[in-house]
Amino acid sequence: MGATKSDLFTKQQNDIANMAKAIAHPARIAILQYLVKKNACVCGDLVDELGLAQATTSQHLKELKNAGIIKGAIEGVSVCYCINAKVWKQYKELFSAFFKDVDNSNSCC
Repeated sequence: MGATKSDLFTKQQNDIANMAKAIAHPARIAILQYLVKKNACVCGDLVDELGLAQATTSQHLKELKNAGIIKGAIEGVSVCYCINAKVWKQYKELFSAFFKDVDNSNSCC
């Protein structure tokens, strides 16, 4: 979406689109699922878990961190990652509001 066109849409629509873009890759979904499952800071296990190259994994982590959905802390020579609970809650609330139940009793299709 062009930067000049985003002003045509509501803040909520832009937020949902930006969040969807941040998680719109299966590797990022896998990273998030792993971090949620571990429920702790994870250091270095992600490359082995995903089976992707270190550089590829790092790029996906960078995208998730830029979106704010994960946090990273330097511990020694490695960076440890965990879910940013505040942003995770925002994602959950926005997507829950977006995916409302649909009444198909008068379906046109």
